[in-house]
Amino acid sequence: MNEVWKKPPISLSAYQENGRPRGRVSSWHLVDQKRIDAFAHVIEDHQFIHVDPERAKRETSYGTTVAHGFLTMSLMSIMSYEVMPVIEGTTMGVNYGFDKLRFISPVRAGSRVRAASR
Repeated sequence: MNEVWKKPPISLSAYQENGRPRGRVSSWHLVDQKRIDAFAHVIEDHQFIHVDPERAKRETSYGTTVAHGFLTMSLMSIMSYEVMPVIEGTTMGVNYGFDKLRFISPVRAGSRVRAASR
């Protein structure tokens, strides 16, 4: 289990006093072909640009397969837990949504991604 789940919580008042953490960066997360294939299986999207490295190399300008945009987005869950504090008394978190989410650059197989708070 990732160490992020073992962070000591802070009080809500301390969080409100200090505001949202800024300038914190998550750890790097590898987006390799194994992860892309597993995600393709779960969401049933086996488009060649994701799961066929040879064809993607031949037929796309990426030079390899690329991650599904939603795979990249789903990694925000763990990366946000790494960046944000745990508030005392919280029993769970629920994804509320994203504003203006855009996939502006493909994530090639073998890349690493991380998140930063600003």
